[in-house]
Amino acid sequence: MTREEKTTIINSLAEQLKAYPHFYITDISDLNAEQTAKLRRMCFEQQISLVVVKNTLFEKALEKNGEVDAQLAGVLKGSSSVMFSHTGKAPAVLIKKFRENSPKPILKAAYVEECLYVGDNMLSELVNIKSKEELVGDIIMLLQSPAKNVISALQGSAGQKIAGVVKALEERGA
Repeated sequence: MTREEKTTIINSLAEQLKAYPHFYITDISDLNAEQTAKLRRMCFEQQISLVVVKNTLFEKALEKNGEVDAQLAGVLKGSSSVMFSHTGKAPAVLIKKFRENSPKPILKAAYVEECLYVGDNMLSELVNIKSKEELVGDIIMLLQSPAKNVISALQGSAGQKIAGVVKALEERGA
C-alpha cells in the first residue's frame, strides 16, 4: 500500500469519526462469508457503518482527530472492525442480537456519549445506556408529574372545595 493510499484511508476514517458521534471497535475475525454478509446487512438496516480497519491506520485517524487514548490504543491489536453509529446503543443491541447465533463479534471498546467502554463485559451496560435526549425526556417527565397532580387535584372534587374556601374567605373580607 502506497503512502497516498494510506493517507486517503486515514483521512476517510477521520471524516467518519467526525461524522459519527459513537463508534464500537469489534473483532469479527473467524466469521465466514455468509455470517459477515448477514452482519453487514443488519448494520445497513440499522444505519450503522461497518468498516474493517488496519489498527495502525485507525490509530492515526484517532490521533488526527485528537481522540487517541492509551486504553483505546491498547485494544487495537489483532483483527479490528469499527461500527460507526449516530445512536449510542444501536451497535450494542445489534451485537447482542447477532451473538444469539454466533460467538462473534467481540466488543473490544466503544466510544459512546463521550465515554470510553473497554472490554466485551461492557456490552450489557451499553445495551441499557440511555442517550442524552432520553435522559432529558425522563427529567422533563419527572418535573411535569407534580404539576399534573396539582392541576388534576384542582380540577377534581378537591378543587371545588378549595374554590368554596376561597369564596368564603372573600365574602368574610368584604
